[in-house]
Amino acid sequence: MFTITLRITRRQIAFVAAALVLACAGGLWIKSACSQVEGDLTMGPAAPKIAKTPMSTQEEQVEFLESLGWQVEEEPNQILEVLIPKEFDQVYENYNQVQKAQGCDLSKYGGKKCKRYTYVVKNYPDHPENVRANLLVYKNKLIGGDICSLELDGFLHGLVPPQ
Repeated sequence: MFTITLRITRRQIAFVAAALVLACAGGLWIKSACSQVEGDLTMGPAAPKIAKTPMSTQEEQVEFLESLGWQVEEEPNQILEVLIPKEFDQVYENYNQVQKAQGCDLSKYGGKKCKRYTYVVKNYPDHPENVRANLLVYKNKLIGGDICSLELDGFLHGLVPPQ
């Protein structure tokens, strides 16, 4: 018979519980956002290719978003380091379809860390609040991004404004 003894502190338990809650919340947010993708995942032949656009400064990021017609705040609302998984589940596959439609492919960056810059969008039609522009930047190059709503019944689509 084997006996295994573990010594776990309350602090360790709290840390693991908090990490699990954050991971579940992030997964649920991505799943709900991707399930709300409006219409067809392709953006048509006129969709600009955004892959590898230089993004070394926040000013370049704002200029890029403004060139697409978005009015955003000057500073990012959030900057996060994101690990792109090596193997995509269905949620990431759906999200990557949005990226492929705008000339990006996140599968090339599997296992890599990138930064996600989130900007508040101020001019989304019929949605004056709770809309964000997310830019995924790897080695100062844009590798993906989206426009999404933070609402429960929200939406998610590529960076180009809907027509």
